Amino acid sequence: MGDIVRDFPVAGVCRLTLDRPDALNSLTFDMYAELIDHLESVRYDHDVRVVILTGAGRGFCAGHDIRVGSVPAWVAEGLGKAQFQRRVLDKLGQIPLLMRALPQPVICAVNGVAAGAGYSIALAADMTIAARSAKFVNAFHNAGTGHELGFSYLLPRLVGLQRAAELMLTGRVVMAEEAASLGLILRCVDDVDLTAETLALAEAVMVNSPIGISLTKSSLHLNADAPSLQAAIELENRAIFMSQSTADTAEKRKAFVEKRKPNFTGE
Repeated sequence: MGDIVRDFPVAGVCRLTLDRPDALNSLTFDMYAELIDHLESVRYDHDVRVVILTGAGRGFCAGHDIRVGSVPAWVAEGLGKAQFQRRVLDKLGQIPLLMRALPQPVICAVNGVAAGAGYSIALAADMTIAARSAKFVNAFHNAGTGHELGFSYLLPRLVGLQRAAELMLTGRVVMAEEAASLGLILRCVDDVDLTAETLALAEAVMVNSPIGISLTKSSLHLNADAPSLQAAIELENRAIFMSQSTADTAEKRKAFVEKRKPNFTGE
């Protein structure tokens, strides 16, 4: 059994829980590979509408566990330092890319410290809700720079360039309430309400058609770097055409008129 627990708290929601609470869910090389496997496995699972990523115990993820000196299973023995590190980072870099590539929205429920890689994972989610006691710690400088796993790409897009510069160059801790005020996360909630608020957000997503959500997520992230407004509108138009050709979108419209919950079939 691995260190990531997969369960389904409500129909349509797949929850992945980092499960090394005694180590604040700090990541081992095996856990990186396990998380990648989980993300890849839900990508084509039509029954999964939303993915929730959280941590067990009192922390979300304290980053990479430097106390575990194992060699990654995907790296050949005998490589020099540069070749070794390149292969390690190539693998780790798949995590934020997979989170953004999933057709399902990814919600991070940050229940404590999010440091290092845990910080980047929280930023890579489509939406992040944090417990009021949570904090975001830039521990990357301990490894030589102030960024990793797409941090330097994600953070400025959330909080702006100058604020990102301050947070990255100083490495200061950001508590949940400030994170929400900066736009770094969606919102912070009382600790006891984190699970309920996260599931409520997932439920609010799932009243919309699966293909409509998938295409909207894709347009959202692709159009963040669209070369022009015209190009963004063209991508939206194609997504609308694709979605409107499905039975699920017709069912969404019908359910809205009839004031009932839609019944999506994947058609």
